[in-house]
Amino acid sequence: MTNLENEPHKIIQLAECRITLLGTAHVSRQSVEAVRDQIVNGDYDAVAIELCDNRYASMNDAKGYAEMDLFAVIKQGKASMVAASLALGAYQQRIAEQFEIQPGAEMKLASDLATAQALPLLLIDRDVGTTLKRVYRSIPWWRKMTVVSGLIASLFSREKVSEEEIEQLKQGDILENAFSQFSESAADLLQLLIAERDEYMAAKITNSIETQAYQNILVVVGAGHLAGLSKHLQEGLSAPLTRIQQLQEIPAGNRILPYLPWLIVFLVVIGFAFGFNKSSDLGWSLVFNWILINGGLSAAGTLLAGGHILTVVVAFFAAPLTSLNPAIGAGVVTAGAEIYLRKPTVQDFQQLRNDSTSFSGWRGNRVARVILVFLLSTVGSALGTYIAGFQIIGSLSSAY
Repeated sequence: MTNLENEPHKIIQLAECRITLLGTAHVSRQSVEAVRDQIVNGDYDAVAIELCDNRYASMNDAKGYAEMDLFAVIKQGKASMVAASLALGAYQQRIAEQFEIQPGAEMKLASDLATAQALPLLLIDRDVGTTLKRVYRSIPWWRKMTVVSGLIASLFSREKVSEEEIEQLKQGDILENAFSQFSESAADLLQLLIAERDEYMAAKITNSIETQAYQNILVVVGAGHLAGLSKHLQEGLSAPLTRIQQLQEIPAGNRILPYLPWLIVFLVVIGFAFGFNKSSDLGWSLVFNWILINGGLSAAGTLLAGGHILTVVVAFFAAPLTSLNPAIGAGVVTAGAEIYLRKPTVQDFQQLRNDSTSFSGWRGNRVARVILVFLLSTVGSALGTYIAGFQIIGSLSSAY
């Protein structure tokens, strides 16, 4: 067994299995060498790494998003998750460019060496999409807006990662630090980003030991997970598989929120009815303002996203109509138009990760631009709905 004296680590005995937790820094060459030394010179019978199935596949799949059905992603409401994943990846890419080392290189090396030595590779982290969904569902709506707006704002940023952020990365978790870029007040998200994942990974390790009878496991995780992970392993988990399933569940959304768009539609239609009841001039004035404000803001969002001029026109006319039918969003229509007018190429899919590191890259890449058109036209239409709605109320109040 090689020396771990100079590396953050913990050794835990769980039943008949010796577990070596090696804490790494995701941007450290020293961590890469420590991983190499342990796997090459150690006597482990399995290697576990802090990756989920999707992140592992993404790390090892040169095609990236090439097989993604873009319009299906839009229709199924997964565009926001794809955008969040790309934004997280963009943050990591900024680190890679600045420090000339790929974040997570130690995980890639551990994976490659485990395969080369015919060692079982255990992917123990929770799916990043599940983590993001649990975060989104567990915070109040005003925090959601903060995080989403921060995510969009991050696309404009080309600031270098500060020395303070790098030190945090060396001590913590790259998902936590990347997420903090989108929300300055991310402290209350640590339970979902770190603590839950500590328990999830402990459950995965425990379940693997119980089912596979491993004797000596090397676990490669970010240094920020060492304390929590070792605590859960030492305390023990009596039903690890059940706990894994519990931590994968997505909390139910607000029961009232899905009905809010329909309530707004009802109020807008009632407003039109009151307007025409007062006078045809007032009624048509309300309709005209509804089209101008709602369509105008959605078209402005589409234009900002770099959408085709015809997509901008589609946004202007579609948004006022789709806002009166919440079952069909303006973003779905504009994204469909953008795909039809400028069909993404294989090269666009292959370059998606690199292009998503800057706002100009999002506007230039046809895949990223479709997602951006969807997001910004949707935001524009939503703002237009509320602004035009208040304008209708104001006009009716003056008239009556």
